[in-house]
Amino acid sequence: MSNDLIAKAAIDRRLAQIITPVIEDLGFELVRVRLMGGKTHILQIMAQRADGGIEVDECADISNAVSAILDVEDPIVETYTLEVSSPGIDRPLTRLKDFEEFEGYEAKLETSELIDGRKRFKGVLAGVEGEEVLINIEEGTVGLQFDWLSDAKLVLTDELIKEMLRARKASGAINEDEFDDIETDESEEG
Repeated sequence: MSNDLIAKAAIDRRLAQIITPVIEDLGFELVRVRLMGGKTHILQIMAQRADGGIEVDECADISNAVSAILDVEDPIVETYTLEVSSPGIDRPLTRLKDFEEFEGYEAKLETSELIDGRKRFKGVLAGVEGEEVLINIEEGTVGLQFDWLSDAKLVLTDELIKEMLRARKASGAINEDEFDDIETDESEEG
């Protein structure tokens, strides 16, 4: 599989190979797959439409389709619970194109090895150059090879929430009229 953070562990990569075609056939993109241990194993799948959204009933469709193929392929030995969800607002950034798409937003990146004595970088995404993800941190702009990243996600900020709401309104997922009664205090206090 190509370099991405969609699946890191060997079992996750195997699962991604099985699940990806099923999800894509339904018209969605796989954002991340993780098999998480514990008393009960949880297979967590994050997916979205190409335009970014996903509805509850669509998660159910994916869940049914994925369950069917996993019953056949049977890659997981343990009993597990399947969870299909949207990436959420403070979403993981798992593909190079995610870093381009969310340029200008705040993110937290983690590298597998120490880079300049650190593994954690928090700042504003500054796009992509070749295979490098650029991020503006206090010390300046840093370029991190996409391969070095072990984890990356958007930080929940007011700006991000507003942008996501705007995008959902534009796609017709949110009906403006339902929100007319809600007033916020922010404007008066400044």
